Amino acid sequence: MNSRLFSIIRKEFIQIIRDKRALAIILIIPIMQLFLLGYAATNDVRNIPLAVYDQCRCAESRSLLDAYRAADYFQLAYSVSSEDEIRALIEGGKARAAIVIPPDYNTRLAKGDAQAAFILDGSDPTSASTAYSAALLIGQAHSTNLMMENLQRAGVNTDRLQQPLEIRTQVWYNPDLVSNYFMIPGVIGMILFAITSILTATSVVRERERGTIEQLIVTPIRPWELVVGKVTPYVILALINTFEVLALGHWWFGVPIRGSLTLIVATSGLLLLSGLGIGLFASTMANTQQEAMLTVWMTLLPSIFLSGFFFPLEAMPAVLRWFSAIIPLRYYLVIIRSVMLKGSGLSSIWMETLALFAFGVVILVAASLRFRKRLD
Repeated sequence: MNSRLFSIIRKEFIQIIRDKRALAIILIIPIMQLFLLGYAATNDVRNIPLAVYDQCRCAESRSLLDAYRAADYFQLAYSVSSEDEIRALIEGGKARAAIVIPPDYNTRLAKGDAQAAFILDGSDPTSASTAYSAALLIGQAHSTNLMMENLQRAGVNTDRLQQPLEIRTQVWYNPDLVSNYFMIPGVIGMILFAITSILTATSVVRERERGTIEQLIVTPIRPWELVVGKVTPYVILALINTFEVLALGHWWFGVPIRGSLTLIVATSGLLLLSGLGIGLFASTMANTQQEAMLTVWMTLLPSIFLSGFFFPLEAMPAVLRWFSAIIPLRYYLVIIRSVMLKGSGLSSIWMETLALFAFGVVILVAASLRFRKRLD
């Protein structure tokens, strides 16, 4: 190795070591990717929230529910008293499946022709596919156990004994379990969140790199006017991209838009608040565009893997599910998928909307205050 090449390598290492923030980000990102991919990148869905509508309330129906409770695929999270409650829970994203046991379940079971309905939320094909298979297998296994009990009591030949229970499944909102129905709404959220945060951060830092930020400061322009003027073009671009993805997703991929377009645009604006705040905050921490990009990616990586964009939250460890509660994109994905695929109104998603609004206001205000101090 010649001395010139060694000197260049040495100089580059010195620059990296001196820039401690960039060095920390470079070292932390691979570790973050390892943990996120190692724990979150799984389609092995467990603990699917299940709503139970038991109209029989007998020993036989409790035995059936115990079979579903024993398997770790389902969590008997809600006990309801009407199908309207089931619809409200599924539309609000609180339950992913429901089981309906008819009032004459025990008498029909004694005759050998009992049925129970299993309803699935098809807006998330990954969870729905797993729940579909698990529901059938658990129902068949329970039916087989009942058949063996009948055989032992009656001494009937197994060749002549029919299955006493049949589980009939229904898939709502996405009967064919088309994955695009799940992914396209998520892409809208990622575009809004990524574009606003990355472009806002780099545009402000670009002014600082070129030395033009000082020229803007000495002008009569107020700090809040500078902030609004810098971010407004990117808000418009993000909304344009939203309509583009909506149009292509609907007309090209056939993704339905069953809910209010006005509600989609309004909640998308709430997500923009968080994206803009993160971009501004990153711009106050970075001195170069590269640092700004790396800083924003520190927030984008958890948002991608822990928001339910790719992988169901139910498949993640409890610690990661708790951490995902502070990610604004998580709430937006519930909103956009519920409105587009289920036709949900504000009454079904008001909690997620309120959380998205609170996150956006807090992040944007904190970032604006820090940005103004940095200008001063």
